[in-house]
Amino acid sequence: MNICNDISLFHSQNTVATIGIFDGVHIGHQLIIKRLKELAQSYGSETVVITLWPHPRLVLQPENDELRLLTTLDEKISIIRNHGIDHLLIIPFTREFAQTTYEEFIRLYLVEKVGARHVVVGYNHHFGKDRQGSFESLLRSSSKYGFSAERMNPVVINNANVSSSAIRRNLSVGNMIFSNEALGYRYFIQGEVVAGSKMGRKLGYPTANIAVNEEKKLIPRDGVYAVDVELSGSVYKGMANIGVRPTIEKQVHKQTLEVNIFNFAADIYGHTITVFFKDRIRNEIKFASVNSLIKQLDEDRKEIVSRF
Repeated sequence: MNICNDISLFHSQNTVATIGIFDGVHIGHQLIIKRLKELAQSYGSETVVITLWPHPRLVLQPENDELRLLTTLDEKISIIRNHGIDHLLIIPFTREFAQTTYEEFIRLYLVEKVGARHVVVGYNHHFGKDRQGSFESLLRSSSKYGFSAERMNPVVINNANVSSSAIRRNLSVGNMIFSNEALGYRYFIQGEVVAGSKMGRKLGYPTANIAVNEEKKLIPRDGVYAVDVELSGSVYKGMANIGVRPTIEKQVHKQTLEVNIFNFAADIYGHTITVFFKDRIRNEIKFASVNSLIKQLDEDRKEIVSRF
């Protein structure tokens, strides 16, 4: 896959393209990519995914610290590459670029630079200055500039449209079943293993404490999760805790992510690992004693081993 971060360097006259943020590259996005590949085969064209980075809300609303992302830029690139796209065009999103009208975007980018013969967008497509560009705008421009356009229908799970926003909402409440089905893969977090308090060793459950690579990466709701852990090409079962460790810590500390990897004892400080979330097992609880916590951890492990 060719990755281009400078539109001035991209010139083509025979492509099929799509436009979007593609946070998470969920199953709705994947259907768009699948449609692009079908059209490219029909037209004898190459496929182009056009995306923006950083996320527009992070640039236009820097005072609003609520938005968290499903994928970092590197993760988004990796997932799109795995779906077999020819070109990924990453447009740096700035306040200046935000003033580009939809009509200007169509003419300057889709027509003059990308040379799109056919454009596919998602059901909730809005683009350009103040998000004023809609599918209807795209249709008008397609007639004017001589390309075809189509809009995909929403993907629905349990009466809910799949979208990046819907997945974020479900992750924030710990609903891994919907989130993973909507993503088409298990939600994952990557980070470096750093030193912690080593309290887990004393409990009989040594943990890898994870320093998440991207501060804007969405961390699911506090609680205990069944997970898989990928390390140096191998995958291990485990259980993760997200939260403030109320039984252990005397004072409230910031949220942490720590993982007990089953049947694993190697020193992995400084290594980067990937944690894949299968399901949320329970809330994080403050136990009356450390012994009560250990007993519950025993039960958690048994449940995870038997279910997953």
